[in-house]
Amino acid sequence: MSRSTSAAGTLFIVATPIGNLEDITLRALRILREVAIIAAEDTRRTAHLLARHGITTPTTSLHAHNERQKTPSLVQRLTAGESVALVSDAGTPTISDPGGPLIAAAIAHGIRVEPIPGPSAILAALAVSGMSFDSFMFAGFPPVRSKDRTAWFERIQNVGGVIVFFEAPHRIARTLGELKDRVGDCPVALSRELTKTHEQLVRGPISTVLNGLFPDKGEFTVVADIGHKTESTAATEPSDAELAHEFGELTINKPTTKRQAVGELAKRHDMAPNLVYQALERAKLSGD
Repeated sequence: MSRSTSAAGTLFIVATPIGNLEDITLRALRILREVAIIAAEDTRRTAHLLARHGITTPTTSLHAHNERQKTPSLVQRLTAGESVALVSDAGTPTISDPGGPLIAAAIAHGIRVEPIPGPSAILAALAVSGMSFDSFMFAGFPPVRSKDRTAWFERIQNVGGVIVFFEAPHRIARTLGELKDRVGDCPVALSRELTKTHEQLVRGPISTVLNGLFPDKGEFTVVADIGHKTESTAATEPSDAELAHEFGELTINKPTTKRQAVGELAKRHDMAPNLVYQALERAKLSGD
């Protein structure tokens, strides 16, 4: 790795508003005015922000389909002493948005990379979710392809706790339905159009939220407390001994594997499979 020099510019990773154009820091505005060029995911969307604040800095597109090709020229400008600001359509760049290759290339060339923090849909949704957590997992967008999608659901089941993910409006009902089938009727908080005029926030167990109408516009940020049960669900949750008895009925003298039986019990009682496993282990240790 080459060492940075005083002549090299700085790559600024600038967070921009997720909806309301007033949600931008004074420092971010100053950086956007001072850099030589702004690398934007969509120059048309960024133009609205710049016009709102009277910024005339030139922009260039840097999106998922051209970032590999555009990165070398931007790095060349940085090494020549110009500073560059990287922005996405909304929020913090590289969080389910392009920009990673440019940052990696800048680091490889010894160029300073400096974050300009600001709005984040993830943190905004968590803050108003009403859920208690010491940590959380960000899971991005659920994959569309069957195999990858199955692996994604298995990963979040194994992690448990509070997770945050994004979803498109035309897939939100399907994804919530699959989540309920796999982990039970856990509490969720759905945010849409955060900070905008038509902001929406719906909280409740998945079964309740699924009964609502989902608009065909606006990306969702979903906060889900995996493994946590609503009071009505928790009241009917079987004991370890009861689960062990049902497990025995499913596996003894029947062509049912342990994994299939656990899956059946999880679906039957709206429980996460890992919680069923834990209950069976406790029952085994206690001799039930």
